[in-house]
Amino acid sequence: MVKRARLLYNPVSGHEIMERNVAGVLAVLEDAGYESSTFRTRPEEGSTQAEAKRAALAGFDLLVAAGGDGTINEVVNGIAGLKHRPMLGIIPVGTTNDYARALKIPREDPVGAAKIIAKGQHIGVDIGKANDQYFVNIAGGGNMMDLTYEVQSDVKSALGYLAYLLKGAEMLPRMRPIQMHLAYDEGTYDGEASMFFLSLTNSVGGLEQIAPDAVLGDGQFTLIIVKTANLVEIVQLLTMVLTGGRHVNDDRIIYTQTKRLDVAAKHGEQLKVNLDGEYGGDAPMHFVNLKQHIQAFANVAAIPDDAIADQDEVVKGKLIASVHALHDAHRNDSEDTAH
Repeated sequence: MVKRARLLYNPVSGHEIMERNVAGVLAVLEDAGYESSTFRTRPEEGSTQAEAKRAALAGFDLLVAAGGDGTINEVVNGIAGLKHRPMLGIIPVGTTNDYARALKIPREDPVGAAKIIAKGQHIGVDIGKANDQYFVNIAGGGNMMDLTYEVQSDVKSALGYLAYLLKGAEMLPRMRPIQMHLAYDEGTYDGEASMFFLSLTNSVGGLEQIAPDAVLGDGQFTLIIVKTANLVEIVQLLTMVLTGGRHVNDDRIIYTQTKRLDVAAKHGEQLKVNLDGEYGGDAPMHFVNLKQHIQAFANVAAIPDDAIADQDEVVKGKLIASVHALHDAHRNDSEDTAH
């Protein structure tokens, strides 16, 4: 049976780099044995999500999300709620490309990313669910949440620590803590916090040490609660992130692993929630980790062994299916012999 792939690409991501590389990407997919077609994403809200769901229900074997983290988020939201989900390929041509960083997929190189899919290496990745929405990399909330996202990658590379200091100074008028209630596996936090993060990978806003011990597919979020709202202390913590992830033991934060999180703002305050870099609604919100919910192509050879969880659940599922298939074949043979 011929495998079918649907390339969903954002024509404006990465300075329109995908428009110039669609033919090359399709050629790689065709050489890998996929009968391939394309969908050019449209500005209308939800169009990419709707097409991803349509393609999944139409029986496509592979969906390739080409764009930034937002495009990946829309594709995942289109398929995560389905019983039968296609495999996911990623071609990162956005600004930050956090998810691609974690999966070690070449960025700003569409054909190179397509070749990762062609290699056939894939892993079961966790997906976060926030009420009735899904996210692939990061959820968070609080008045300081935008700090990691609003610093552009090129500025971050050039200025480092100073880039965050400048952005923090710009955000100073809206910088204040929020009274939060957060309930997670190991306990409850009631008190002031400037922000909270729930991360599925080690890369947030281009910083690869915010969750240094994150493991792909382990069924756990990394939860970080930042209790301080002081600009100097926030920048100190970011500096500790940039210098080897030393923030994990700092008293000004709570750093833990959890499979679920319930978040609410106290005293009627508004607590906006960010999902994969976009506004996802206001708390109260319930988060749950869907372990190894989607099979995603990754540059597995480049990911450290201890950064990928045991894929036994996926292997067991395939093994059980194989045993059932052999049993059915044996039963059919017996019935044929009887006749």
